[in-house]
Amino acid sequence: MIKKILIANRGEIAVRIVRACSEMGIKSVAIYTDADRHALHVKKADESYNIGSDPVIGYLNAHNIVNLAVAAGCDALHPGYGFLSENPVLAEICAKRGIKFIGPSPKVIHRMGDKIQARQAMIDAGVPVIPGSEGNLANVKQAIELATGIGYPVMLKATNGGGGRGIRRCNSEEELVKNYDRVVSEATKAFGKPELFMEKCVVNPRHIEVQVIGDSFGSVIHLFERDCSIQRRNQKLIEIAPSPQLTRAQRDYIGKIAVQAARTVGYENAGTVEFLLDQDNQFYFMEMNTRLQVEHTVTETITGIDIVQEQIRIASGLPLQYKQEDVNYRGFAMEFRINAEDPKNDFLPSFGRITRYYAPGGPGVRTDAAMYTGYVIPPYYDSMCAKLTVWALTWEGVVERGKRALNDMVVYGVKTTIPYYQQILQHPDFRSGKFDTSFVEAHPELTNYTVRLPKEQLAAAISAAIAAHVGL
Repeated sequence: MIKKILIANRGEIAVRIVRACSEMGIKSVAIYTDADRHALHVKKADESYNIGSDPVIGYLNAHNIVNLAVAAGCDALHPGYGFLSENPVLAEICAKRGIKFIGPSPKVIHRMGDKIQARQAMIDAGVPVIPGSEGNLANVKQAIELATGIGYPVMLKATNGGGGRGIRRCNSEEELVKNYDRVVSEATKAFGKPELFMEKCVVNPRHIEVQVIGDSFGSVIHLFERDCSIQRRNQKLIEIAPSPQLTRAQRDYIGKIAVQAARTVGYENAGTVEFLLDQDNQFYFMEMNTRLQVEHTVTETITGIDIVQEQIRIASGLPLQYKQEDVNYRGFAMEFRINAEDPKNDFLPSFGRITRYYAPGGPGVRTDAAMYTGYVIPPYYDSMCAKLTVWALTWEGVVERGKRALNDMVVYGVKTTIPYYQQILQHPDFRSGKFDTSFVEAHPELTNYTVRLPKEQLAAAISAAIAAHVGL
């Protein structure tokens, strides 16, 4: 078994990995920049090392991170999500230095990170793909010709893109011409490569993804699906498992083709196969994420399987503990990404000091957080500061539990998305389980809420304001 893991990440996911290590008797090593010196993952890990004054560069220097892992006596590295998690170079350096990379092979990361290669791999696997370009676009002229053939609207996408970046919808030739150079620029800045490809735009789909896990012995299983349709500008906000919108036949089908896709590319460790489900109930492959997902918590909640511990076991060379027939789910789980943003002000980031923080509790409630009372949320990173996951036996029950837990979760000092989620949970379309990726855009009125604090919370807020004013 692996004995010591360097966590090449920060925030709540680093804390999550530390906890898995602790339960497995494995030593954990955190890294941090000056901006993160008071971060929770630094306090929780067995050891921690400063990687520089720049708030970002240190987390992106693969050579320095692996050198540190070797110097600290680590035998493995977990990349978390974001940063270098889907960078094959990090996995290659780990292999050269004798450090086990907790994730798939560099070859698979590269193949599935390149959207053109991923499309071809899915075609080879017999998985349905969205009509689009068979390779990178050469220029805007070729893009116009292709769009004319497949019909508008179309999506321009960075070949090496991800996380909702490097992607633009084009409803006409005029928009295609206007957006082409913009996406090239975004792709170059965000991913280091200017290559683009095009797909037919699936209008108002449901975003369904399947969690898969494979070991080094050729076994691959799925842990059912997650519904990620509640999103804003291609960024997920609420994730649900299983999807309240699928039939049993659809669930069996999408799980089967996700496993088929993973087997075809020789996938090892945890990954996610993402699909779009159109209005005619046709599934299309979108992409494969070769890492742990933010929303893995809902899958863990309904299946009882600790995905991070399974990742570590697989990287240690052990076989999967489960066969497909051993995996079952129970009830529904819902995850809310608690972002330090102001929904009433176009979701403007709201960084600063947390003057008071109360985590919710009770039956069926889980909180994964990187914040605490007194913590200053730095402005250099993603705005997500916590994840709230709730579970209940029924769809109606999980919606009500979500409302209660969100009401119990109190964050003072910064604006958050908590009150916005409370509005979503009250909307009849969401409550009936009938929603798609257009939900947020179709309901701008949900940001027109008024925050009314219970008396005890109001008293705490006044106390916090006084304390902040006098510098206590």
